[in-house]
Amino acid sequence: MTTPTRRLGATDLQITPLVLGGNVFGWTADRATSFAVLDAFVAQGGTMIDTADVYSAWVDGHSGGESETVIGEWLKSSGKRDDVLIATKVGMLPGEGGEKLAPARIAAACEASLKRLGTDRIDLYYAHQDDDSVAQEDALAAFGKLVDAGKIRVVGASNFHAGRLKSAVDVGKAVDNLPRYHVLQPEYNLVSRTKFEGELQDYCIQENIGVLPYYGLASGFLTGKYRSKDDLGKSVRGGRMKDLLDGKGPDVLAAMDVVAEETGASLAQIALAWLIAQPGVTAPIASATSVDQLEESMGAITLDLTRDQLDRLTASGA
Repeated sequence: MTTPTRRLGATDLQITPLVLGGNVFGWTADRATSFAVLDAFVAQGGTMIDTADVYSAWVDGHSGGESETVIGEWLKSSGKRDDVLIATKVGMLPGEGGEKLAPARIAAACEASLKRLGTDRIDLYYAHQDDDSVAQEDALAAFGKLVDAGKIRVVGASNFHAGRLKSAVDVGKAVDNLPRYHVLQPEYNLVSRTKFEGELQDYCIQENIGVLPYYGLASGFLTGKYRSKDDLGKSVRGGRMKDLLDGKGPDVLAAMDVVAEETGASLAQIALAWLIAQPGVTAPIASATSVDQLEESMGAITLDLTRDQLDRLTASGA
């Protein structure tokens, strides 16, 4: 069976409705495991791999770029560069040229990412976070130079709120030869909805901006791993789950449990399938630290939840 694809916003990129997150590569997934996951993703029809220059600078002994390096080594050894789309980001890792979205930083960071990835182009290059210290016209002009040079194909924004995304798009429309943000990467999942739903979601639909949400599984909460406060010690992420357990989390898990009984799908597949079905969303991002985990996530692509099931899931977290 051919894996379905969707057009990414108004761009010419076609992607499967699940993006492989690369934040774990070179961190909780070693080189061999990362290669196996990447191979399995492509074998099952996956198309886009998401990473960032800052992955995984938060780990002791890491400086950022570890994920890009592993992906670059895999691209070289597999020969699959033309079979995948690579998305990476600039704006959180300071270095040559300054910090955040300083134009010189954008230029230098792009060169560094291209080198680590071992490629001549980045298919989707994000501003990883907003930077109000730089005029939006200047940041877009820096991205535009990279587009003109053939080093990046499409420009996206991550972690932008509605007002700033709107103003950036308006600048891109008003000034000749500037690119525009065609893709948004927000935090969005069944238990974290306020950052995207409403004005931002409506604007992305209006402007045909492709949406690729991160934290689709809420750092593991939506897999059902954390059912009570006794479960918080199961991983280093457990401390983040207390607020979810105190809030709508149990109601959402209860609704997901019912849908799991009805469909035979896993909670992870249900969480991702709900995102895939949301207005404006092109594809959620999900990482995997094993081939089994990857295969489970890919099952969300073909999981067709009914309108009633989707409505019940939505209501559980409202």
